[in-house]
Amino acid sequence: MADSDRSGVRSEAHHGPFARDLLTLLDSDAARRARTRGGLVCAVRELPAALDPALAVARLRQPGERWFAFEVPDRAGFAVAGTGVVRRVRSAGPGRFAAAAGRWREAVAGAAVAHGDGGGALPLAVPVAVGGFAFADSGPTTPQWDGFGALDFVFPEVAIVREGGRSWLVLQAASDAAAVGARADAVARLLDVRLAAPLLDPDPLSRPRITSVLAPEHFEEAVRRATALLRAGEAEKVVLARAVRVDTRSAIDPLALYCALREVFPACYTYLVGAADASFVGATPELLVRRDGLRVQTVALAGTARRSADPAVDRHLGEQLARDPKQRREHEIVARRIARNLEPLAVWVTVAAEPQLVRVHNVQHLATPIRAQLREPVTLFELAERLHPTPAIGGEPRAAAARLVPALEGIDRGWYAGGIGWIDRDGGGELAVALRCALVRGTSAELYAGCGIVAESDPAAELAETEAKLAAVLPLFG
Repeated sequence: MADSDRSGVRSEAHHGPFARDLLTLLDSDAARRARTRGGLVCAVRELPAALDPALAVARLRQPGERWFAFEVPDRAGFAVAGTGVVRRVRSAGPGRFAAAAGRWREAVAGAAVAHGDGGGALPLAVPVAVGGFAFADSGPTTPQWDGFGALDFVFPEVAIVREGGRSWLVLQAASDAAAVGARADAVARLLDVRLAAPLLDPDPLSRPRITSVLAPEHFEEAVRRATALLRAGEAEKVVLARAVRVDTRSAIDPLALYCALREVFPACYTYLVGAADASFVGATPELLVRRDGLRVQTVALAGTARRSADPAVDRHLGEQLARDPKQRREHEIVARRIARNLEPLAVWVTVAAEPQLVRVHNVQHLATPIRAQLREPVTLFELAERLHPTPAIGGEPRAAAARLVPALEGIDRGWYAGGIGWIDRDGGGELAVALRCALVRGTSAELYAGCGIVAESDPAAELAETEAKLAAVLPLFG
């Protein structure tokens, strides 16, 4: 029979040793004090096997429960995944990032962390919150984005972190930690199971139906209108996006899509955010910001060319991209503004002298790494407020682009071109720009792609660029 003590943690005789060890950690004196104040309590221990975080969390997730996965396979296999909600940080409107920073500080204040075997080697500071935000301050406005707010981060009840072939379990609880024993037992059962990634299995007897949400001609006309406005001095650059809808006969498995994307794009940030019956899945090459201590990293990523299976042709396409005046101008606009926005916070900001080529599976981009040293700690949310949206996804100047983009596009971007990532107890973490993505719900998915428009842009060429970017995800549907 279960008994409870003053801490609120239930000691259950039927729990296995793995769960009992974690419950003991959650019952420390520091944890009791944090729980009395209504603070977060965390238990961390290294897992005996290098569990795949995304697959494990998918197994642990309860029906309808919010879940999250984020990883960069080529970066020592770094991954963070979580499910459940202990506490939530949500905000909307022009001050959403500042509001989120304040709510995050309230959530982590006075948190207690107990480390078990190997837990002290965890590559981030707990508590940890995961989530993302929409492109627009006001958030999504159409029904297909139900469940995805303007900014929504959660402290998951169970998180799994992996780096360099090691994995760690993080259990997070609030005032009542009674449920964590069952979660820990569920994790323990996974340690003896070989988790296999689900395979994408399109219906062999039918092709998916693919339709543009708005006709391709609408996008070309939007580009023509944009170039006229840019020549008239309304702005220096705008980014226009389009959406296509994919309908299939059978339900689309978002986890299988996620696993396929990380295989195809191992150098990219692969992500999945599941909310109720919808999932937002993608693999993006673009980092919005990473903060580690006082060090900040970001990248200006703008300018795109297709790739070729012929190495000589592929090199030629890259060289053309690097020399193209239109692509270089578009890229320099992005790098200039990112550096300028970081300068008020930094001791120094360095921008690489020349852009480099970043090659992913189907396209190549111009990329300029940018680094900065902060004067004092600034949270990831406050850095996002300075940087989002960069001219790579919005335009320049920012205020003019904010007015022109929705008027020209005619679509609800939702979380497309927003940010996805994680923030830890120290306010550090990383956010990737949500590109190369699909919003999946049942048997349908909406895919998004955009490109930068300057005065000399050609509508047909820009439409072709969106097709090249859509080709990152579209073939996975069959």
